[in-house]
Amino acid sequence: MNKELYDLAAWSIKTAKSSGADESKVYINNQRSVEISYRNRKPENIKEASTRGLSIEVYANGRYSVQSTSDLRKKAVEEFIAKAVSTTKLLAEDPYRTLPDPKYYKGRSEKDLGLVDPDYKNFNPESRHKMVKDIEDACLERAGDKVISVTAEEQDSHVEEVLMASNGFEGYSEATVYVAAASLTAKDEGARRPSGYSYFVCTDKKEMPNPEQIGTEAAERTLDLLGAKKIKTEKFSIILENRQVPRLLGGFLAAMYGSSIQQKRSFLSDKKGEKIGSECFTVLDDPFIKGGLGSQLFDRDGFAAKKREMIKAGILKEFYVDWYYSRKLGWEPTTGSPSNLVIPPGKRSVKEIMEDLGRGIFITGFIGGNSNSTTGDVSIGIIGQLFEKGKPVHAVSEMNIAGNHLKFWQGLAEAANDPWIYSSYRTPSLVFKDVVVSGL
Repeated sequence: MNKELYDLAAWSIKTAKSSGADESKVYINNQRSVEISYRNRKPENIKEASTRGLSIEVYANGRYSVQSTSDLRKKAVEEFIAKAVSTTKLLAEDPYRTLPDPKYYKGRSEKDLGLVDPDYKNFNPESRHKMVKDIEDACLERAGDKVISVTAEEQDSHVEEVLMASNGFEGYSEATVYVAAASLTAKDEGARRPSGYSYFVCTDKKEMPNPEQIGTEAAERTLDLLGAKKIKTEKFSIILENRQVPRLLGGFLAAMYGSSIQQKRSFLSDKKGEKIGSECFTVLDDPFIKGGLGSQLFDRDGFAAKKREMIKAGILKEFYVDWYYSRKLGWEPTTGSPSNLVIPPGKRSVKEIMEDLGRGIFITGFIGGNSNSTTGDVSIGIIGQLFEKGKPVHAVSEMNIAGNHLKFWQGLAEAANDPWIYSSYRTPSLVFKDVVVSGL
């Protein structure tokens, strides 16, 4: 616990009360971050920053506002809070804006989520630069004479957060985060310049792949895009790569929020308890994964975190409903802050699945596109590999998949055994049958 931040939050709550607020909630963030990138074997970007910020939610005379400041000197905060309270009283009333019932704070787990790398303080400038250089060198070596440009980078940060409310909630969280990435633009036929990348995020540096793997993977993912062709429109079996699943799943989940439902922007609003996907479609929200990028003991409302089955064997079980929208909808709240989203992995590798499918497309990236949370319609450009009998044939590009989420997820046939652990979306590669891929 950072006593300085904790004491400032408690003082801010008292100051808001003395300034005329009925209730208040304070969020304080303290972060140190470092960023280094290399290009053409020279440093391109070196940044180090420490940032602190305070946000306060003010409830006064049936009115509400949230305001922020980065000046945490006590005198400045005192003046800031006084102005925040006075301006809040000028706003229109909103009877649905209150602090949550404190009963939702109860039952908070005391688990150690393992979000802080104990060796973070030993990650020095020399180690950072060596890591980035090694990533770039590996990428350049693997790509050979196909290289146009390579960028390698690392980012790391240490974050502390305090959340406190005038009705008794107090919460503190701390985490370290590491990011390592490489991107490559390569020479191809004619004027084509395909770009590929590798990108990894974790809370403990020991979980990060070594720099050579990161750089080599970026090169190989880019080289796999060379010679891409647009083929005729056809109905395919597709395999959606594990790290690309969040893009599609996120469009579906957008319709599961209380805000979307209350504002009539959800194609799922009346589907609770109904079958909205295949038997293979299960989504868990698990806040207790050790070292998970979405792990948490409480959400932004202060609700005690719980493991939830959002979708089970294709049946929609729950929505993401925070305190405010639960009052507007007249529903029981769940949470408005997703944690780690998990699709349980299957038993077979992507290679084994490819061999069984015969002919299909392995999607390794998306280009543009959109997903409509009101209708469920989705359309998105794809890149990847056409495969036959388990073997890659050639890269594909300038192609598109389109349809409706409700129909699309009914076609989910299998999950592979390769969950992607470098994201709060812990998803394996997914197999969909009979998908129309538009091309020539």
